[in-house]
Amino acid sequence: MSKVVSSDGTVIAYERHGDAGPTVILVGGTLMTQVRHAPLASLLAEDFSVVNYDRRGRGDSGDHPVYDVQREIDDLDALIERVGGPVLLFGMSSGAVLALEAVARGSAVSALALYEPPFVVDGTRAPMPADYVERVTEFIARGERSEALAYFLAAGLGLNGEAVAAMRDTPVWAAWEATSPTLPYDGRLMSDTMTGRPLPADRWQSVRIPVLVGYGSAGETYMANGAKELASLGDNYTLHALPGQGHAVDPHALAPVLKAFFTTGTPH
Repeated sequence: MSKVVSSDGTVIAYERHGDAGPTVILVGGTLMTQVRHAPLASLLAEDFSVVNYDRRGRGDSGDHPVYDVQREIDDLDALIERVGGPVLLFGMSSGAVLALEAVARGSAVSALALYEPPFVVDGTRAPMPADYVERVTEFIARGERSEALAYFLAAGLGLNGEAVAAMRDTPVWAAWEATSPTLPYDGRLMSDTMTGRPLPADRWQSVRIPVLVGYGSAGETYMANGAKELASLGDNYTLHALPGQGHAVDPHALAPVLKAFFTTGTPH
């Protein structure tokens, strides 16, 4: 385990896997710690030097009482400075949006791969409530972490009550509770991208590097539609469907696609 200090003094914990090639940084999604990406990191380490880190407020990383998306981009920039940029960047789910935002704001990245940014761009699922961030913040402030999780699963992921109740009985619930104070962070990050309306066309217009936008062919329709709309924003975006995969993508299916894209510029 290694650590780097971000611009606001927050300590960011990371691990490095492999040292054979260019550096790939893995950016996790909502509630994820670096444990989730450890299998993918091991697979990519055959060909790359992989940095797998805990986003602020998660795992072994520190936090700051005041949150702003720019602080998370500063965390990435601190990692990039430590390993030497430009780097290759992979973002999962809401982490894909963070990675995209970092590139748009000037982080030193040479190629970007994304998997299922959870955009809601049409009527294929209910949009995130307008007061989502406010409500989940209130749950956390009252120490009601379990309630915050349930609200996120229902309002953020669109799960029904039966599915949420089933999740409470799984071993992962306690781990999610530990990182639930960061739920408002991802809510603010997603902001106007889960409204059921088209993506803001100008938000990422400064992104000119090659971008791979992946989604699972067996996943949610709204995820696929969001990926397709993002990939339509420019000629530098490449859309790729992973056969038989959903949002909980198998790292053995994902790793070869990332290796091909980061090596040749195509996912095949």
